Amino acid sequence: MDRVLEYEIPSEYDGANITTVLKQHFKISTNLIKDLKKYKEGIQVNGEHKRVVDLVAKGDILKITIRDTVSENIVPTDIPLDIVYEDEDVLVINKPSNMPTHPSMGNYENSLANGVMYYYKSKGEERVFRAVNRLDKDTSGLMAVAKNSYIHARLGEEIQKKELKRKYMCIVCGDVERDGTVDAPIRRADGSVINRIVAPDGQRAVTHYRVVKRYGEYTLLEMELETGRTHQIRVHMAYIGHPLVGDWLYGMEDHNIAKRQMLHSCYLCFTHPITGQIMEFKDEMAEDMRAFIEKLRKSLKKQ
Repeated sequence: MDRVLEYEIPSEYDGANITTVLKQHFKISTNLIKDLKKYKEGIQVNGEHKRVVDLVAKGDILKITIRDTVSENIVPTDIPLDIVYEDEDVLVINKPSNMPTHPSMGNYENSLANGVMYYYKSKGEERVFRAVNRLDKDTSGLMAVAKNSYIHARLGEEIQKKELKRKYMCIVCGDVERDGTVDAPIRRADGSVINRIVAPDGQRAVTHYRVVKRYGEYTLLEMELETGRTHQIRVHMAYIGHPLVGDWLYGMEDHNIAKRQMLHSCYLCFTHPITGQIMEFKDEMAEDMRAFIEKLRKSLKKQ
């Protein structure tokens, strides 16, 4: 699926080469520039194919065509999607719990990627599945999916520069006394593919948390990620003695209390790479988390 971008050259780029415009205005990576050079329609000025070393003048129309293929290894599956927002470049989806982001061994057809590929196919679009912010299987909430490699790279840069904002709601065990920050490095546990641990030789991980409401032995928190390590919120909260309710991997063994970790991606904010518009999305809490809190409220009233 092609994405065509056009740009009328202003006076500041009069006499510049195309590489300069691609890197400074479009902020296109060197690798993507290499891809654009592979086909005739990749880079054009006033309708004519050009090389990246060619010069442009004020008033020229520079057109680039970003060409995508299809994720052939992902089976399109008819899975209902809760699409919060969509345009030519990005999808924002409210992912349910009990759904992995990507297919995995033994689970080839029940991931968000499968559902998105089916959605693309139903619209006659050939695309690659590109998640911007990946959520764990049992974490629900807002996720951004880039529709082409250019958007994926630009939003990835926003994450690296800490410009893409992510907030979560979670319910943890114990009475959290005050707001705080966990700044503790995380790495994969020895001998495990899944488990992560806090360790001095890990990658820096920073999680900010705010107390929203206390419910006796449980606390509702709002979390904001400064970094994006695998299982970061789950590992950090367990590390300070407040594991997430329902998180059997990092602290809670009783599956009868909750069927999954009580963690929901409630806020997503980024700058649209094409329009420059601030894109802000909110979804405060998943239904099962609301139900759990209602049970806590009723229980506290009886005491």
